[in-house]
Amino acid sequence: MRQSTLVIAEAGVNHNGDLRLAKQLVDAASKAGADVVKFQTFKASELVTEQAEQAKYQKKALCQSQGQLAMLKGLELKLEHHVELIEYCKNLGIEFLSTAFDSKSINDLAKLNLKRWKIPSGEITNLPYLRQIGAQRKPIILSTGMANLGEIEAAIAALEQAGSPRNQITLLHCTTEYPAPVEEVNLRAMQTMAQSFGVAIGYSDHTDGIAVPIAAVAMGASIIEKHITLDRSMPGPDQKASLEPDQFSDMVEGVRTIERALGNGIKRPTLSEQANLPLVRKSLVAARPIRAGELFSEANLKAKRPGTGISPMQWD
Repeated sequence: MRQSTLVIAEAGVNHNGDLRLAKQLVDAASKAGADVVKFQTFKASELVTEQAEQAKYQKKALCQSQGQLAMLKGLELKLEHHVELIEYCKNLGIEFLSTAFDSKSINDLAKLNLKRWKIPSGEITNLPYLRQIGAQRKPIILSTGMANLGEIEAAIAALEQAGSPRNQITLLHCTTEYPAPVEEVNLRAMQTMAQSFGVAIGYSDHTDGIAVPIAAVAMGASIIEKHITLDRSMPGPDQKASLEPDQFSDMVEGVRTIERALGNGIKRPTLSEQANLPLVRKSLVAARPIRAGELFSEANLKAKRPGTGISPMQWD
């Protein structure tokens, strides 16, 4: 039996810089059955320049174009908020995780002694960043949106050289668009990465709905990450590409159902099938009265239920 899929509720910046909303997201993630609730840690001035424009989906979601710097400044979580959220998560029995987007944020999170590190797709070609994360020597989840195999290989090599062994790295397949077009998801690429690099794989989903992440579990994903929001109509760059709590709960239920359905791969009659087996299989029976000494033939034998006698496989 495979291990349980790690379900990450990506709260991200859907708190809009408000600690109260952040705690409500933790509540929602916990109630929905997520194993981990993940936020984002950054200092806007360390992350982007004044010239950085918003992505097309951000402009559409916010109905304005103010540049990334101004947008991100309103979405920062203070370090003391992290400490409070970690304690809040402990009380609810859900793991706190946050993605660092700059060197100072990595140092801040390192002091908080989190269980694992999450590298976002945008940092997969940031060598100094990768080295700093790799030097932490803890389990790493590496998102691979927008990357090709060569870039992924280089990122893994950087993490390994910095001190993180390959068996501690999980690659998340991802399509970096919000929402991601289903025809661009290419779930089979997840299996390609597993075969190419010999690492655990998962899937970070940005599609509408819950069908694709559930399918990813059936294809071997050990981690599922999906954005969660309190209300898709709230202001913010990621709200519309997120699941509301009830939808997130449905996704988790679907993931757990698929886990149970996958089984151990051994093909044999199940416990419930064994009771039905004699009722639906057949045995050799007399098709008509048979005289003593008469040879058995197609004229006097038939196969009928129940399957409690001689198997029709012995017909010859």
